[in-house]
Amino acid sequence: MASDRLSPLPGQLGPLDPSEEHRLLRQLAATFTREEVEPQAAASDHQCALNRPLLRRAGELGLLGMTVPQAAGGAGLDATAAVIVHHELARSDPGFTLAYLAHAILFVNNLHNAADEAQRTRFLPKTIAGEWVGAMAMTEPGAGTDVLGMQTTARRDGDDWLLNGRKTFITNAPNADCLLVYAKVDGRLTAFVVERDRPGFGVGQPIEKMGMRAAPMAELVFEDCRIPATNLLGREGAGVEHMMRNLELERLCLAAMSLGIAERGLAEMVFWARDRHAFGRPIAEFGQIQRYVAEAFAQTEATRALVYRVAAEAGPGKRQRLGTDATKLFAAPIGKQIADTAMQVMGGWGYCAEYPVERLLRDAKLLEIGGGTLESHQKNMTRDLIRALGTEG
Repeated sequence: MASDRLSPLPGQLGPLDPSEEHRLLRQLAATFTREEVEPQAAASDHQCALNRPLLRRAGELGLLGMTVPQAAGGAGLDATAAVIVHHELARSDPGFTLAYLAHAILFVNNLHNAADEAQRTRFLPKTIAGEWVGAMAMTEPGAGTDVLGMQTTARRDGDDWLLNGRKTFITNAPNADCLLVYAKVDGRLTAFVVERDRPGFGVGQPIEKMGMRAAPMAELVFEDCRIPATNLLGREGAGVEHMMRNLELERLCLAAMSLGIAERGLAEMVFWARDRHAFGRPIAEFGQIQRYVAEAFAQTEATRALVYRVAAEAGPGKRQRLGTDATKLFAAPIGKQIADTAMQVMGGWGYCAEYPVERLLRDAKLLEIGGGTLESHQKNMTRDLIRALGTEG
């Protein structure tokens, strides 16, 4: 049964929940995943469609404003809480989890931290409830990791701003009702909110992709897209500050998704090794299978320890780029490797869409690219470590 695969295996470390509130949150997220996310995962992947009613259901459960203070309509929880939800959801449907991340972290969390009270009142109630779908637009056809190389611009025109440029690979774009968009104002990165019905704003057809198909993405086009001056977030030129602060939480949540994928892949291979027979005995008795299972277990536990340790030290008021980069750098390949190993253990059955391992492997690859490539993490970490040494020594 799929529900067996969604429960911790005997011998796994405790869930590392620092408080009773976190434990109850995990219980809520795990129940939601088992009862409502798992049954639709394969179909949403096949249809390449975001399950909007499921996202709305997440809003009803209070899961879309985890890191937003209660006074602003959120749950008022921390980075560990965000990690818990992404971890649990990704054990079942990484694609839906990515759409959830683009909405709850890249839009809702980012907007709350960057917006004034009037903007929070305009945009947070409907996005926290799941009535509106949110997204964040940063990547461009010619500027991915090099975000400062983006070419989208904004210029003031009376009481409005005019945006011009293109964005691509934007998760939730086909469904988004409002987007947090980065553009340059006189060369300085600045953040804006763009509603879907603004004149001069267009959304392309969904982009076909290898995995994470339950989180459709598309290109955005701005041709003298007119938005009111009140849609500027914060001050002109504050975009880099907003972006870097939010990217730390994004990378931590992406690492939690890798952990969820690793756990599900491990569970699938353990059950298969127990139940599948070859040459008259369970394949769990063969040394090579034992190596696969044991190493996957050790890698999963190491990932869990790192993810939750860094989450405990992360938050809006404390920068943790080195830790969050390190977490995603370590976790992303582990999720992919364990999904691949699970497929190897299951052989031809693992390669078929009848089992979730095939989908997990396709989904896992994105986590080595999105939210910063592995190479960008290596660059950032080396630079930060060198800076930490100072100029003397």
